[in-house]
Amino acid sequence: MSGGDRPDRLNAEALRSACAGQCFGHRLEVLEEVTSTNDILLQLASKNHEGLVIFAERQTAGRGQRSNRWESAEGKGLWFSILLRPSIALAEAPRLTAWAARTVAATINEMLSLGATVKPPNDVYLVGRKVAGVLLEMRAVAHAQHLGILGIGLNVNQTLTDFPEELRERAGSLALANGGAIKREELAIALLRKLDRSYRELAL
Repeated sequence: MSGGDRPDRLNAEALRSACAGQCFGHRLEVLEEVTSTNDILLQLASKNHEGLVIFAERQTAGRGQRSNRWESAEGKGLWFSILLRPSIALAEAPRLTAWAARTVAATINEMLSLGATVKPPNDVYLVGRKVAGVLLEMRAVAHAQHLGILGIGLNVNQTLTDFPEELRERAGSLALANGGAIKREELAIALLRKLDRSYRELAL
């Protein structure tokens, strides 16, 4: 089945419509395959304002903290990056990482009541398995607000066989914990709305 025929493919127009009136997601694209969404957003950053979001159905070189590889099974998770221009010092970047991880866990719990918890500084766990990670890449900008590329990877509908054998003891997904598939688009909208609202509450 091709990406265009897949019934659960993320729809950029529907996501943009659901995010109308907010900063995060009113400008948004869904790409089929990228190295990583952080890479693509960094290329686009200079010509875009805060709130641009890039989703990908598949990443070939997704990454986490300390240059660890992030496995991104096609069409099974949410792999996306958000362009930030926060008014903070570079040394305060961990504050944003912690905010994003907390918000991902809170969204999961509000939608699915699964008991997601944050393992500092940037991971989200369910029943002892990692289901999400956050990667914030900051860049200094002279005489302007710094640039932040916030990458989020969330395992949604993977089965254990979607993970490399060496990860099957510690990687998980929402579907594994929930006992059934999750509608990715609904989850994506809920995440963007909660991230947008809570980001503004940080008063950066």
